[in-house]
Amino acid sequence: MHDERPISVPDLGSRRAGAVSRGCVIGLVLGGIGLLFLLIVGGTALGKYNQLKAGHVKVEKAWAEIDNQYKRRYDLIPNLVETVKGYAKHEEGTLQKVIAARAAAVGAGTVDARIAAEGQLSQALGRLMVVTEQYPDLKANANFLGLQEELTSTENKIGFARQAYNDAVMVYNTKIETFPSNLVAGNFGFKPEPFFQVQDEKERQAPQVKF
Repeated sequence: MHDERPISVPDLGSRRAGAVSRGCVIGLVLGGIGLLFLLIVGGTALGKYNQLKAGHVKVEKAWAEIDNQYKRRYDLIPNLVETVKGYAKHEEGTLQKVIAARAAAVGAGTVDARIAAEGQLSQALGRLMVVTEQYPDLKANANFLGLQEELTSTENKIGFARQAYNDAVMVYNTKIETFPSNLVAGNFGFKPEPFFQVQDEKERQAPQVKF
């Protein structure tokens, strides 16, 4: 004899309930995985953002130190020019070039323009120091010697500040150009900063008076 008992309604209900329960568990697991993934991605992005921000702050601080040293040089130049003028009246052209180069550096509006202008100023100062070699009385002037010593010290500090700035820029730019930091940099507007390139080999050396 065949068992022709009908499937009871409770059996169908329990199967459906089990399927729904398993679906809910799977959905919760997938949702949890998705949430974990988002947390990981978000945490990584936040970490990279903070690194980029910190790197940019270091670049700004390094540039501020260069700026401080250049302002010190700006303050020395007028006195230096006036002192040289008293002994080397025939060097008006050289002195005017120094004055013009200083004005261009002070008025430079961007980092790139400032770098170029400072290079021109360094070269103008170098030429001025060469000219002073022709005036023994000037080289014996106490005021001139004091200004020259201060200028040489400032130029040396500028050199160290440039190196610190370039080191900070290298670290910062590397983060911008490497994965996954480059994704964060692109989305949040982080851009590479220019290196401070010395334009002329003579600019690598501080202006000096040789006796």
